[in-house]
Amino acid sequence: MNVKRVLTGVIGFPLVILLLVLANKYIIDGVTAIIACIAIYEYFHACKKEVKNLSWIGYVLAIGIVLLHIVNTKIAFMSLLLFIPILLMVLFLHIIVSNMQINFKDMAFAGIGIFYIIGFIVFIPLVYGMGDTTKLAFLKETSFVDMLGKVYQKTAILGKYLIWYVLLAAWGSDTFAYTIGMRLGKHKFSQVSPKKSIEGCVAGVIGAVVLSLIYTIVLNHTLEVEINYWVIGLASAIFSIIGQIGDLAASTIKRYFEVKDYSNLFPGHGGMLDRIDSVMFIAPFAFCFFVFIL
Repeated sequence: MNVKRVLTGVIGFPLVILLLVLANKYIIDGVTAIIACIAIYEYFHACKKEVKNLSWIGYVLAIGIVLLHIVNTKIAFMSLLLFIPILLMVLFLHIIVSNMQINFKDMAFAGIGIFYIIGFIVFIPLVYGMGDTTKLAFLKETSFVDMLGKVYQKTAILGKYLIWYVLLAAWGSDTFAYTIGMRLGKHKFSQVSPKKSIEGCVAGVIGAVVLSLIYTIVLNHTLEVEINYWVIGLASAIFSIIGQIGDLAASTIKRYFEVKDYSNLFPGHGGMLDRIDSVMFIAPFAFCFFVFIL
């Protein structure tokens, strides 16, 4: 057993609980912006030997997360819709202004990295920021942005409770997959991450579902809501699979650039990207699920 890994988890997890319980959506926006900046740094540090540093673009977009719940909801969602066009425009301008000293390869790696981090991580505060206790019928809204903005503001359960489904699916899956895989894993899953096994992946899905169902029982009894156990169980299984794909996606980048971990920020766990890779992947899908299905 990796002692550093266990100690980091024992210390870190209670801090995450305190943050999510005591904070509000504005604080979470700020913390997410800081996390995104760290992740951007780690990504560009990993690929520094092959790609020119365009991390400033990522930092600017990451800091923009702070404004997520300060600006008008319409403006916030319109900015999300324009995220890719703006990112590509700035990257192409970099090539033009630098007279090709920044080339298309630099642009491609930078664009993928920034979109991979910012485009996914922004959904974490979006989930947390869901408010109100009344679900809104949205069929009569005049535009997609109006509809999405109003449904976002009014969802069945507060986002501060829903965010735990994302974390339980990601970290619960990771914990069960690591624990069971180390002991019973015999069938290797992929060369992208040679230590992962099919047994571990299955255990991760089961673990995520069990933890989510236990959490749902608590919510249903304490908040007097009626979350369907079959629906949330299936969703948690899907979230777990998506999270494991996210973990492997992060590993493909590390393997390409020949780095073991993105950094040593968390002893036994690696860097910020190593720790949040699965959470990032789950968040957009969870957001859509909470808004339109739950």
